[in-house]
Amino acid sequence: AIPGPLTDLYGKACKEAGVWGVFSLTGEQHEDHPNKNPYNTLVLINDQGEIVQKYRKLLPWTPIEGWTPGNLGTFVTEGPKGIKISMIICDDGNYPEIWRDCAMRGAELVIRPQGYMYPAKEQQVMVSKTMAWCNQVYVAVANASGFDGVYTYFGHSAIIGADGRTLGECGTEDNGIQYAQLSLSGIRDARANDQSQNQLFKLTHRGYTGVYANGDGEKGVAECPFEFYNTWVTNPLEAQKMAEAV
Repeated sequence: AIPGPLTDLYGKACKEAGVWGVFSLTGEQHEDHPNKNPYNTLVLINDQGEIVQKYRKLLPWTPIEGWTPGNLGTFVTEGPKGIKISMIICDDGNYPEIWRDCAMRGAELVIRPQGYMYPAKEQQVMVSKTMAWCNQVYVAVANASGFDGVYTYFGHSAIIGADGRTLGECGTEDNGIQYAQLSLSGIRDARANDQSQNQLFKLTHRGYTGVYANGDGEKGVAECPFEFYNTWVTNPLEAQKMAEAV
C-alpha cells in the first residue's frame, strides 16, 4: 500500500538525511486486488519524509511485464529549490509522447529509473540525450547494473543537460554515483527566449516566421497537423487499428 510501511521507511531515511528521494515500488496493489495485477509505481519523497508524487507506469514493457497500465497520467511536482519534476519508468521512455507531455506540463527535470540490459546500451543512452534535447529538459537516468541470472544490465546511469549534453555519467560499476549542477535560470531563460532550438514553443506556433510575413498574425499555426494524434484523441479504437495495420 502507498503510503505504507515501506514508504514510511523511505520517508524516515529522507528526513534523517535531509534529501529528496525517488523510490521504486514494483508491485503496488491494485484497487481491485486480488482480481487485477498490480501497478509498477514510483514515489517521490521530499526532505520532510512526505510523499509528494506517485506515478504509475503508463507503458509496461509488454509482452514481458504483466503490470496493469497506469491510470494516473504524468505529474509535475515542485522539487528542491523550485525545480519542477516529473517521473517516468524504464520502457515509458521509449515513447516520445510521454517526454513531451511532461515538458509541456512544465517539467524541468524528468527522472527515469530503468532496468535496461544489453544489447540496448547505445540505444538507451541515445534516447535520454535525444529526449532532453527535443524537450529542453534535464534528464536523470538511474539504470541497473550487473547480472541477475538472466540479464546483464549495462549501467551508465547519467544526468543529461537540457541541451542534450551529458553532465555526469557512471560506467558499468555497481553502486556508482554521479552529480551535476542544474541551472534553473538557464533552463527557464532558454525556454522563454531561445528561438531556432525552442522545440516546445515552435511545435504550437508552427511556422510563425512565414505566417507573420504573410500578414496572418505573429503566433504561427496552432492546430495539430498530425493525423495519427488527432485520431488517437477522437477515436482511440481507430488509432489501434492504424497501429495494427503498420
